[in-house]
Amino acid sequence: MSTGGFASVFYSEPAVLGLLANVFSAFYVALQNFAHVATGKPAQGLENTLAGVHLILIGGAVQLVAGLLTFRKYDHLAGTTFLAFSALWGSYGATRLVQGCWDGYNSTLVITNVTTGLQPPPVSESATAGLVAYISVAFIVTFCSATASYVMPLVFGSITLTLVLEAVGLRVTGALAASGAFQLVITLVGLYGATALLLKGLYQRHVLPGFGNALFDVLLLGAAVKPSAHKQARKGKEEEEKKKDSKYAEPFALGNMADTVAAIVLAFHGFGYPASFEVGALWLSFNAAAQLLASYYACLRGDAFHCTKLGLHLTFWLVLSWEEFVGTVTLPWLGVGAGDVADVRMRLAGNWYFLLASLLPCLLSLCRDRLELLHNLAFALVTLAALPQIPPASRGPFLGVALTLYAVLSLALSFISLVNSIAEKVLIPRGNRLVATGKMQEALFGLKRCLTPRLMPVPPHPASPAQLSARLPDALFFLSNGLAAFAAMHLSERRTDSGLLALPGVLIPGVLLQLYVARLQVRGGRRFGPTVPFCYAAIWATWSWLRFADPILGVANSSIHAFTAAAVAFIIINFFIIIIAAYSNTVLLVLTITMETLLATFFLFTINKPILEVEVGLLALFGLVCLYGATASLTNHVFEKNLFPMGSKLLRSKPKSTSAPAALPCPCPSSEKTSGLKTIASILNGGGVCGIPSDTVYTLSASCGHPAAIQRIYNIKDRPMEKPICLTIATLQQLEAVAPPFSPLLWEFMRHVYPGGIGCIVKKGEWLRKLGVGEAYDYVGTKDSIMIRISDLTVTSHLLSMTGPLAITSANPSGEPDSTHHDMVITRLAEKLDGVLCDGDSTELVSSTVVICTKIDEGTLSFLREGAVPKAKVLQIFETVKNKMAATQDA
Repeated sequence: MSTGGFASVFYSEPAVLGLLANVFSAFYVALQNFAHVATGKPAQGLENTLAGVHLILIGGAVQLVAGLLTFRKYDHLAGTTFLAFSALWGSYGATRLVQGCWDGYNSTLVITNVTTGLQPPPVSESATAGLVAYISVAFIVTFCSATASYVMPLVFGSITLTLVLEAVGLRVTGALAASGAFQLVITLVGLYGATALLLKGLYQRHVLPGFGNALFDVLLLGAAVKPSAHKQARKGKEEEEKKKDSKYAEPFALGNMADTVAAIVLAFHGFGYPASFEVGALWLSFNAAAQLLASYYACLRGDAFHCTKLGLHLTFWLVLSWEEFVGTVTLPWLGVGAGDVADVRMRLAGNWYFLLASLLPCLLSLCRDRLELLHNLAFALVTLAALPQIPPASRGPFLGVALTLYAVLSLALSFISLVNSIAEKVLIPRGNRLVATGKMQEALFGLKRCLTPRLMPVPPHPASPAQLSARLPDALFFLSNGLAAFAAMHLSERRTDSGLLALPGVLIPGVLLQLYVARLQVRGGRRFGPTVPFCYAAIWATWSWLRFADPILGVANSSIHAFTAAAVAFIIINFFIIIIAAYSNTVLLVLTITMETLLATFFLFTINKPILEVEVGLLALFGLVCLYGATASLTNHVFEKNLFPMGSKLLRSKPKSTSAPAALPCPCPSSEKTSGLKTIASILNGGGVCGIPSDTVYTLSASCGHPAAIQRIYNIKDRPMEKPICLTIATLQQLEAVAPPFSPLLWEFMRHVYPGGIGCIVKKGEWLRKLGVGEAYDYVGTKDSIMIRISDLTVTSHLLSMTGPLAITSANPSGEPDSTHHDMVITRLAEKLDGVLCDGDSTELVSSTVVICTKIDEGTLSFLREGAVPKAKVLQIFETVKNKMAATQDA
């Protein structure tokens, strides 16, 4: 093992970090609980502050890292759990920090004999609301973890009981002792689980029991579903969804859990518990960070619908929570009465945009499952109940009821999403769609014909993956600007209280969400992608500061020119953005031109010549253009067809030069021509090393007749010498022809998994030499075993028929992502290679799943690596094979 092997365990088994974060946080809280019970005094001052810092850094930050790593490892359960609990510990730590700061403030007042009318923050009430929310989430996680092992349910079950007792302990001190006892259980079982996973990462096998065996099979949850309904639901899902991106775990359960937490905390506040929302805003901010990651991973999976939906939801929760913070804390502190706050709310316009935007997911979910549609309709009801124009006496209860209904639906959807993700199939159906996808497309295309009569029928071919990836976050870009514009309509009034209450509606979507969009645009690959959202984020930030600071500080006067200079700079920058938009589409061009006129009114405001009526009209127009842009871009991306017109380009770039392209470092023939296969086969047979496609990702290959070429692979990709190289052959019949001494069970298992994205590690023997390995016998595999791959790709099979067995490994520098296109191989390794067979995009985003079959006759399969084929599916195949063999023997 290399010297860096121990550290690499935390990447191979990131659940170690997640468990340790829960262990240390629980142990720390247990010690405080026992001290509280023994002394009869709660933690105060510095003790609360230190506890808050500890919980945020250990339980929050460390567990966040674990969650990010497990999402990259396609671990649905652990990724969802660690990110959700990261928000829990972070929120609880922030609550302790607030309590500690207040205790310190009170101590200062006592020492200086000063008395103020400030009320203490509602720590207990806010913590109760947050803990109730996370209790429901923890219960779901506990149940689902029983399908993975029998250690995790003990940890998460103890966390669930701890949360219950902590909530009770806020009122009854005696409950803290019982909570501390369960926290010790978390500590002991969590330490054992972390040790077991650490040893598994070191030895690549289960040394201690507890993992790899579940309390019950998740597939049993589907036993109560009628076959016809199950089949129909699965068929609908397969028709609707694209091929699964197997590189990242599914983020839907995490996003729905974040919705559940936010809805429950706000529902408590809607019913008046607590009346002040300063601590609740912190809980929702940490929760929104988890939902932001869910949106980001939906984007990485190419899912524009959930990326946009979750982005819209987290923005709504943040805006609503911080508006409540300003309305219940900041404005009363400034001396604004409750009646005046209600009058200020009546003039807010930003929440109306949330109601309009929430109808877009409802429209698109008509051709999805019914539970998804019901969930989106419930969110639309919440946005309606949150309208500030509803009288205060009715708004709170109405909003509380709507949020409670939405929380129940989100919790149910969290459970169903997590179960179906773990099982990799629809065990719990979510209902049939109301409208067929084809009919929805025809209806939307009919609307497009009304707008532009001279059109061809619905285009049958989808847009290219590159185009889709580039425009994936466009809907969020339009929504963020539209939300900020509608909220800014209220900031046009010269009132201090108005500016404060409307400020979150501009800053959160206009700045924070738009910076997130800029990050997504960087990944999308557009040349000017992040430029526009980043500049517009700066514009809305400056706009908000001027409207907020002017009534208080009087900064907009002839003696201060900073805002005037900023307005001039933005006008010039936006002029160049208009030129960029002219190369894109008409909708973006209209949007940028409208922004230019808005900046002109902003300039006039800075020189004390405001035209507020014109400004409000321009903001409304800007928001409506954004609403259409969001609808069109999201619909076109979801259906992969241009169903809503975005308008043509006003300017077009010059065609690319037809001059000869630069010479490539090595021969790179196309796989579409037989001559290309012959070229690569000739290079391999001559002792060269080439990059070739497979049914997963691109691989480096060398002929078994040239051991020196196999040794070159290690140097080309800087691969550690202790990592073996596997073998690939064309067909299973080649293996059968040399008659290796495999058991009937192993042969039957191979017939079920070959060809495909699974590699089987088997014992080596002289049969390898008969297969054609020859002199390369000691250069492939380990001393005792070898992994064999049979790709389910026609091109690779034909190439192997020309070359014989090849030694292969993934075509990437060690430690870097796999190559999913021949351009990646050429860019990173072509100067060291003798040839690259170009076959376009790979069929998967990760390498094959490696199964250790050396103990298959003992009824045991273990995994060296989980890749393109999920572990659950491999085990399901193995069970099918065992049952088939048992039935054959009985017959």
